[in-house]
This record gives sequence, C-alpha cells and structure tokens, in this order.
Amino acid sequence: MGLFRSKKIQTLLIFIIAVVAILWIFQDNFLNISILNKSTSEVKVAESENSDAPYLEKIDNFIIKEYSKEQVLLHTIEADVYKSFKNSPVQLETVKVTTFDEYQNEDLTLKSNRAVIFKSGAIHFIGQVEIKTMSGISHEIDTELLIVKDGQINSNRSIVYLGESAKIMAEGMDMNLDKDIMNLNGEVQILQDTGAIIDTRDLFINQAEGVKKYLSNESTVYQSDKTVVNADKGIDVDMNSKLTKLFGSVNIVNGTGSSLESYDLIIDQSNGGEIFMSNSPSRFKSNTVDIKSNKMHYDAISNKLKLTDEVVAIYE
Repeated sequence: MGLFRSKKIQTLLIFIIAVVAILWIFQDNFLNISILNKSTSEVKVAESENSDAPYLEKIDNFIIKEYSKEQVLLHTIEADVYKSFKNSPVQLETVKVTTFDEYQNEDLTLKSNRAVIFKSGAIHFIGQVEIKTMSGISHEIDTELLIVKDGQINSNRSIVYLGESAKIMAEGMDMNLDKDIMNLNGEVQILQDTGAIIDTRDLFINQAEGVKKYLSNESTVYQSDKTVVNADKGIDVDMNSKLTKLFGSVNIVNGTGSSLESYDLIIDQSNGGEIFMSNSPSRFKSNTVDIKSNKMHYDAISNKLKLTDEVVAIYE
C-alpha cells in the first residue's frame, strides 16, 4: 500500500516536472500568442469604434453603376475602399458619386473622404464634401452628414460652406441635383474675408450662369469694425462685383451716437473700401442736427457723409 502511494507520488512529480519543462521551452510562443490575442482584440475594438461590426467584404477600387427601369444610367459610385457589414450600412472611403441627365451627360459630382450607403439607396456623406455641378460650379461643404437621395441633397446638421472670400455657417442645407442654387437653412452667419459679419436666415447661394450671389429675404444685420447696419427685408451679396445690397428700411449706426436711416442700401466693398450708398430718402440724426435728403453717400473708412438732392437740415 505504501509502495503504491509512493509510485503515485513519483508519477505526479514526473508529470509536474514535464509540464514545467514544456512551459519553460515554449514560454516565448505562449507570450507571443498572448500578445497576438491582445493585439487582435485591440484591433477589433478599434474597428468596432469605426463601424458597428467587422466587415464581411472589402473591395479596393470599387465602382458600381445604377440604371433606371428603362436602362438609363442614373449615377455611378466610385470608391478607393468598399466595406460591407452584416447589420450596418456599407462604408466607402475616398468616394465619388456622379449623376447623369436624361441625355447621359454628367450632371453633378460629389466627392468626400467618407460615405455610407443604406439599403434604402440613400447615400450619407460625412465630413467635407465637394459638390460640382454640370456648369462647372463647385460648392465645398463641411458637415457631419450630407444625404443624397431622389434627386435631392440635404442635411439637417450644422453646415460650414467654404466660399472664395467668405465662410458661411448655417443650421442645414438642401439642393436639387439639376440646379446651381443651394439653400442654407435656419440661422445663417457669413464671415467675410474683409472682417465684416452678416447675420441673416435662409440664405440662397446662386452661382448659375457665372453669377456668385448670396440672397436672403429675411431681416439682416451687417457688422464691420466701424459700422452696424440693420435691414428688415433681406440682402443680396454679389461676390463678383463686391457689392452688397440691403433691402427695405435700413438703419446705420457708427458708434458715435449718431444714426443714419435710409432705404435699399448698397455697400461697395471693392478696392478694400466700405462705402454706403442710397438713392432713397435718407435721414441723419445726431445730438445737434437732423438732416433729411433724397440721396446719401457715406464712406465708413474716412467717416465722411454726403447728403444730396433736396436737403433739409434742422439744427438744435
């Protein structure tokens, strides 16, 4: 009985020694396996952060064409990388979407670093998007989400529109694929390179036939370093001529305590200037004088005011 127990103990000791030896010999491999499992796990976590699940399929240099029931080409989708998922939308990297008109001519292109495609057919662009129309007009937009579906481009997220000499911020946007007019919705702020700031609502960006205009029919505030202008019937900013029109009743305040009231004002910002002009009845008021005229010309840089045509002044 003692011998039997002794042999069992010896066998157990031999087994333990063998296991220890194996672990010692292959300790580097076990360490590598452990690190590999950890790295793989971290990669999966990173992938999970970028997408809901690991992709099922990946295609480089992806391209697809969609046709109508009459076999008319509607649009093409090209991407450097295509990834499909089990329970998530398709993801595209460095993507370009091209739409076509009824004559199969390129109508509009959209480019972005990232996009997703839903089963409904809607394409969601993420981040900065360049929209180029058939006429060659380009719109650059930075937003969290831009949706293309059924001939419409729209977003209900904050928008930053990057113009040539202005940056425009809005609460959303919409645009027809077959037009060169974009609507920036909600509260809109235009930050001009000159330093002037324009606050308005529901702005139209019209670049059809070579024009470059920002238009709104809503109350507008124009503010520069020297002047604040309030207009009650909207604005027309012509980026080609550097002329800004403020419509309706206009009130100009320059910080000196005086005010200038007019109607349908033009602001000339060409050649680095800031000149306010109106051919409508105008009224200048200060602590000492009240002047009325039918025309007005005010240079905000030199602070010189010219009132002409049937001028009537009352001094206190």
